[in-house]
This record gives sequence, structure tokens and C-alpha cells, in this order.
Amino acid sequence: MSGDTKKKFFKKPSRKTVIITVAVVAAAAVAWFVFGQGLLGGVGGGKKVEFKQLAADEVPKSIETDVIPEYRELERALGCLIDGKVYVIVTRGEKPTAGYEVAIDKMTLEKTKAGTNMKVHATFTEPQEGVAVSQVVTYPYAVASTDLTSLPDTIELIVKYAE
Repeated sequence: MSGDTKKKFFKKPSRKTVIITVAVVAAAAVAWFVFGQGLLGGVGGGKKVEFKQLAADEVPKSIETDVIPEYRELERALGCLIDGKVYVIVTRGEKPTAGYEVAIDKMTLEKTKAGTNMKVHATFTEPQEGVAVSQVVTYPYAVASTDLTSLPDTIELIVKYAE
């Protein structure tokens, strides 16, 4: 086949086409990153909140004396601001025996029409069947310190039960 009769199947793209294609791909990558990381409270489930679940001896005294007694009979998540730092408390309410536990798994912040909403994901553990537990009324709770310096407008508890 001579060079004259050869058919060209592919046409070399123009410089303008290459620039537009690169710009569209770059914009898609930025959008994926922003929404995937939840930086705008979008599809990715909100901005991740860094936190540390505290051991009993690390919980601030004011939470133990003022907050826990007031909310221990409720199942909920709440926040409090102490010395410029936000703490999150998850309570399970009154339980008839020992063996009930609470663990905070993750927290995210998202923007809503009403302001900011924090979603607190927690795992609730029940006493194992057949295992002896103390027959005493308990009020399980967990406390976490966060990297936040101001309280969100609302806090939502999302519970998962351990299997």
C-alpha cells in the first residue's frame, strides 16, 4: 500500500483539544478529592473529626460531676466546651447489669442549612449470653476529646450494635 492510498484512522488532536482535555481531567480530580474527603460536607460524609476516646482517669472532673449525672439516664451524644476544647460524650442510659459498653468509632462534621451537624458513630456492646455479670444497675458512657474549639449546632448519634 502506497503512502497516498493509506487511510488515516486517527487524527492528531489539536493543541486546544489537549489543553481542554487536561483541564477537564484536572477539574474532575479536584472535585473528587474535595467531595471524597468531605471538605465541603458533601458526598464523602463530612469532614473527619480527630478525637481520642478517654480512659476513666482522663475524663475532666467537670464532665464527671456536672454532665454525666444529668444525662446518664439517656441514650444520646452530646458535646461540651471546657477550656476551649470540645469533648463528646455518648451515654447509653440505665442498664440492669454490668457488661454493657460504649465505643466511639468516628465523628464527622457536615454543613447543613441549619449550621453544622456532627455525626457521632458509636458501637454498643451487650453482655455476652451465658457469661456471669454483676447484678448492679450501670450507666455506660464514653468520653472523647476532639480537635475542635467550638461546638457544632447539632449532634447526631449513629449506633451500631456489636455482634
